[in-house]
Amino acid sequence: MEWRGLWSYREALEAQRREREEVIAGRAGPVLWLLEHPPVITVGRRGAVVDEARIAQAGFELVATERGGLATCHEPGQLVGYLIRDVSAEGVRCTVHAIEGGLIDWLAGAGMAATRRSDAPGVWVGGDKVAALGLHVRRGVTMHGFAVNLCNDLRGFSLITPCGITDGGVTSVERCAGSSSTPAEAWRGVAECVVRAFSSLDSPRCKG
Repeated sequence: MEWRGLWSYREALEAQRREREEVIAGRAGPVLWLLEHPPVITVGRRGAVVDEARIAQAGFELVATERGGLATCHEPGQLVGYLIRDVSAEGVRCTVHAIEGGLIDWLAGAGMAATRRSDAPGVWVGGDKVAALGLHVRRGVTMHGFAVNLCNDLRGFSLITPCGITDGGVTSVERCAGSSSTPAEAWRGVAECVVRAFSSLDSPRCKG
């Protein structure tokens, strides 16, 4: 696991693609990069209806990607984690389960009772999503990952229908707990919880 600081989305995307090729070829092991992005709206391979002019006017970049899901937002104050790992043994479902479980454990340590939803990947507090998750898998190796709203102002989410969800909102640790660590302060604890969740996976059964 490694802290990458503030990193442009397009640069991080290309770095992930290169690193995944190294993992597929057996020249590198799994990595987990933790970082922040400047304001950006990303659209997954399922596509999404977005107002490009409004997004640009708000100062957000718009990038189409190969990850799963629809549209989401990244902005400073949000902790992003990119996992590049061979998950052939665990499978995608168990991988998602592990990431969600690690984030739930970290949020519990911050005093928040977070849960999964069976119909939507991510982590929720009440009816609001506090962490999003989207992966792309090629030859058994993932890229992309998760994003936890820590102390970001959430304004970018008003530009889209986040992840296509219409029966829930978006929240942050700061809004729920009254205060939050920054990504630079929180990254190591979050990463350790996610890594620990992978080490304790119950093979392909992954119950939640």
